[in-house]
Amino acid sequence: MAEQRHDDTGGTELGRFLRARRTQVTPAEVGLTPGTGVRRTPGLRREEVAALAGVSIDYYTRLERGRETRPSLSVVDALGRALKLDTDELAHLQDLVIRAARHTPEPPPAPSRTVSPQTKVLLESLRPNPAYVTSRTLDLLAHNPGALALYAGIEDWPAKQRNLARFMFLHPAARTLYADWDAQLAGCVARLRALAGTDPDAPDLAGLIGELLLKSPDFAKLWDRYQVTRSLHSRKAKTFHHPQVGDITLPFQGLQLEGTPGHRLGVYVTAPGTPERDAVTLLDMSGPQPTEPGRHAPLDRSRHQSHQRPEVS
Repeated sequence: MAEQRHDDTGGTELGRFLRARRTQVTPAEVGLTPGTGVRRTPGLRREEVAALAGVSIDYYTRLERGRETRPSLSVVDALGRALKLDTDELAHLQDLVIRAARHTPEPPPAPSRTVSPQTKVLLESLRPNPAYVTSRTLDLLAHNPGALALYAGIEDWPAKQRNLARFMFLHPAARTLYADWDAQLAGCVARLRALAGTDPDAPDLAGLIGELLLKSPDFAKLWDRYQVTRSLHSRKAKTFHHPQVGDITLPFQGLQLEGTPGHRLGVYVTAPGTPERDAVTLLDMSGPQPTEPGRHAPLDRSRHQSHQRPEVS
């Protein structure tokens, strides 16, 4: 029966989102008196949300049960206030309403995984700073040596299986690598939840989510909470407990790559002459080195010739 709970059948994505958010808002948070007795429903009752949003109980119930899928923008805004949605969550609710208003007869094909030659040159030019490209579902599409070495353990997997979400939840090394592992998990699931709400039939997404629901109780628990965010990475520095270079805190910058189906460039930026630069230089030297003609690292390769290995394909 546990598997049925996570298959997201019945109702609509809009209704599931409203139910999930309703259960996570307490009466006190919205200025209501809890009253006496035991509340059978965690969070807010349907009638409480309806009253806060200024709609009838019947109308709100139809929204949750999928019998009504096209609330007006004013109702959407009112529901956002009632459920204490943040900016990303409100945008996600709006996207769900828009998607419900149109019919998509067939799921779209999986987005291209191709990384342009220019982007690969860019990754090389950023060395020794760890830099990589991910798909919208966090597949690791391309990387420079330092990036692969930074995510210690991900090299154990074949290139096509390397995915940052899969790594966080399923690789045993991830729990000790990330200093804020719990926060990383929550942010990852929130990003995938947002994608699934607006494009649930996408083949690149459905397979990954199905795998993680089956294999990771941590993922399944967070998935049920239905928290959403538009971006996985923030600009705040990230701390790693790295088995090779010890504790290291690196500023991060993520950029959307124009002309791609959701590909993002991620870079851990360090300043010359700092301990952080020394650490990423060591990682860059130890990672798999490029072997393709015309691609050269901006380092004295004679210094680390003994560390070279063929790039994993």
